[in-house]
Amino acid sequence: MRVLYFILSVGILASVMLVLAYDKTRANEDEQANRLYVSPDGNDQNEGTKEKPFRTLAHAAKEAVAGTTVMIREGTYHETLDVKHSGTDGKPVTFRNYENEKVVMSGESVADAEYETPLIRIHNKQYITISGLTMKDLSVSSEEATAMGIYISGSSSHITIKNNHVRDIKTTADEGNAHGIAVYGTGSMKDIKIEGNTVEKLTLGASEAVVLNGNIDGFTIAGNVVRDNNNIGIDLIGYEGTADRNDFVRNGVVENNTVSHNSTYGNPAYGDDYSAGGIYVDGGQSIEIKKNTVCGNDIGIEATSEHKGKYAADIQITDNTVYQNAYTGISIGGYDKERGGTIDSVISHNIVYRNDTKGLYGGQLLLQYDTKNNKIEKNIMTASDSRLFIANDFTKNEGNTMNHNVYHKEAGKDGLWIWKKNEYDSFSSYQNATNNDADSIYSDPMYRDEESYDFTLDPDSPARSVIE
Repeated sequence: MRVLYFILSVGILASVMLVLAYDKTRANEDEQANRLYVSPDGNDQNEGTKEKPFRTLAHAAKEAVAGTTVMIREGTYHETLDVKHSGTDGKPVTFRNYENEKVVMSGESVADAEYETPLIRIHNKQYITISGLTMKDLSVSSEEATAMGIYISGSSSHITIKNNHVRDIKTTADEGNAHGIAVYGTGSMKDIKIEGNTVEKLTLGASEAVVLNGNIDGFTIAGNVVRDNNNIGIDLIGYEGTADRNDFVRNGVVENNTVSHNSTYGNPAYGDDYSAGGIYVDGGQSIEIKKNTVCGNDIGIEATSEHKGKYAADIQITDNTVYQNAYTGISIGGYDKERGGTIDSVISHNIVYRNDTKGLYGGQLLLQYDTKNNKIEKNIMTASDSRLFIANDFTKNEGNTMNHNVYHKEAGKDGLWIWKKNEYDSFSSYQNATNNDADSIYSDPMYRDEESYDFTLDPDSPARSVIE
């Protein structure tokens, strides 16, 4: 009986293995069947197989239905891509590079346009993925035109933009516009993912490198590098009239991005202003900005609204490293009394280090017009040569609480704090006059290696007991 049982068990196991092998083979065959190939050496009269690929992205877009992956072979494609069909849950339409081959979409031959001119357009589509492509060299000269690497609009949802490289997109008009990646929720959008991309060297005019604008509910912007652009790095916008209702970006996360050297200085649309935010919330709500490295921009991280009576609300700015930005490190509130403000938000556990490099008196933390019920706690701030930690030249500052912060004390250098237009040149006078920072300290946080921007705290740092 034992022998018979053993034989039966072996037979059953062998049958199971055969079924699994068959299922795997069938899955591989199905995956191959759902692939279309494009190559500069192909022909649109071909079948779209690996051996007989299509020639153009445009033809592949016509053929790519739900569940299709378009594998793009190495080369430069002098054309634009207009995504024609939606995917479904579990069966997206994907456009990606084949294996590790370099695929370039060039705008060099795109005719100068009068309106929106994207290299990739996704309008009113669902479940689309764009991955592993380089988009570059697109230029427009009209003030009415907007050059874009990727443009997502309408009611598009479940869109993933990952591991792409967008560069050298530009407007040559003084008051023109350009974007690297632009998402405009003119209808209702949700589930937008922008992950692992590099967006750089853009001439943006009055626009932004990466922007979400309008009726967008639910998004992730993570692991991107956004650098060397002549306006805002990442922008999350509301109340510009983009959507008929729910006209603001909300319920999203901006995390683990490196945003550097984005500046309007010398941009014809701004002249000699230093006004580009690395990460900017302009009217967005319920957004987490966390674990980003933000350096060398005009403003590190900013949250407010440019529209009077509107607010950036419930913005969580936490665990970011913000250093050597030209005007200020972190800013909340409108830049004048005709703007909106910032409410019910948190600035916590950030390293804010030697910002205000141009001596513009934005300090490390800037509170502007109409800030209320915000909590600022457990941050470590190191002043620049201006010696200004906090700048607050507006008296419309209500219910904001500051505590458990660490202000970096340096030998032979006094600090400055401005609160509701009043200036204090000692930490104790600032504490006593404002009732702020009762449990905060003015002390050396003892970083491991400031010169290398290693902000790890020494085990004996007095900051540990305050912020942990």
